[in-house]
Amino acid sequence: MGFNPLEEKGIPLDKQLRNWSELNTRPYDKREVHPYTRTRIIALNGIEVEGVLHSHQFARHCPIPEVRRSLAVTRRIEQQQQKAVNWLIPADETTLEVTIGYEQVAVDLTAYLARTEPDAYVEQALEFGLLEDFDHLYRYANLMALIGGHRRAEEITGELTEILPGRPTISEHRHPHDDVRRPIDGERADPLTKLHLLTITAAEQQTMNFYMTIGNRPLEPLARALYLEIGQIEEQHVTHYESLLDPTESWFEGEVLHQYNECYLYHSFMTEETDPRIKQLWELHLAMEIEQLKAACELMRKHEGRDPEQILPKRLPEPTRFQSNIDYVRDVLRRQIDLTGRDTDFVPMDRLSRDDRYFDYQAKVHGDGDAAVPSQRVIADRIGLDGEDYRQSLEGEHPVERFRDRTQVRR
Repeated sequence: MGFNPLEEKGIPLDKQLRNWSELNTRPYDKREVHPYTRTRIIALNGIEVEGVLHSHQFARHCPIPEVRRSLAVTRRIEQQQQKAVNWLIPADETTLEVTIGYEQVAVDLTAYLARTEPDAYVEQALEFGLLEDFDHLYRYANLMALIGGHRRAEEITGELTEILPGRPTISEHRHPHDDVRRPIDGERADPLTKLHLLTITAAEQQTMNFYMTIGNRPLEPLARALYLEIGQIEEQHVTHYESLLDPTESWFEGEVLHQYNECYLYHSFMTEETDPRIKQLWELHLAMEIEQLKAACELMRKHEGRDPEQILPKRLPEPTRFQSNIDYVRDVLRRQIDLTGRDTDFVPMDRLSRDDRYFDYQAKVHGDGDAAVPSQRVIADRIGLDGEDYRQSLEGEHPVERFRDRTQVRR
């Protein structure tokens, strides 16, 4: 039969508020937590933040007092949910350790969405972004090897996600016009595509927000510089993914889809969670989201005269899962490492002419020369310290030949 949240009984909205001790959740042990428990926490935090921000924007564009009050209620509850999720991250997990977790989310979540995505253009967009986040993980892992004490990134990611060069971060900086994609047609798109786009946009937005907030906190100048550079790419990624969303979608439809996606992801991660205590939190939040979804559906029926069931699947799709994607990522590396964006398309770098705006943009942001670019410097410094870069290769040498020499900084 499958799971249809509209047919399930959740927790009534007036029973969903919790007190401070309930929200102040006990953090996980950073040495014992499963890597994918950590990534699920990071991903769901991003989903809750996106839900709150969408609700605020809806309220700012809505003149109907009844709707604004209804949104305020669900938004307050979702703020509580966000706190309960985000407070699971322990204080003794350093900013850089959390960052490694964020980039593991970006790699394995994006890879899973791409290989299960029904729309070929959206799949390509996901694979394009995947190789850039894969490189970010490599750059931060090398930063950790330089300044992070005795801990290595592989202790955080486990033997689940390789740490290798992806599309070099230095090459990812594109003119803003070349990060705007073709939007989907909401009336024709598969519901799963809509959910995937909401999920990946929320995840990348959360990473962007995280780096915007904490990127200036490290003491080491190179660390500050690396967060500065990669934080710019995360803004590009939000532009990249949000431009795929249907811009003609109404605010009411958007609220319904956000709430449905939250039901979908809590249900997905609940089925996968290995930590019993945290699984209980996912179950609790799913029960809350069910009634928040019903409230959003009622707003749509009353104020738009539309039936939400017409835009929603009759049952939740197959769960979104955190899984190891090593072979898949390697295949994408072989096929796509030298792609870049040109207008709404993805093209090989060697097809650009020398007067293309890509090179003008690169010259402006890398004005001090390639050797001064933070993402290149961190690898050069690591090689200078240890004779080679830091990697975790679980399936042999790098699939792209020019990145197999660990003693050279490549572009």
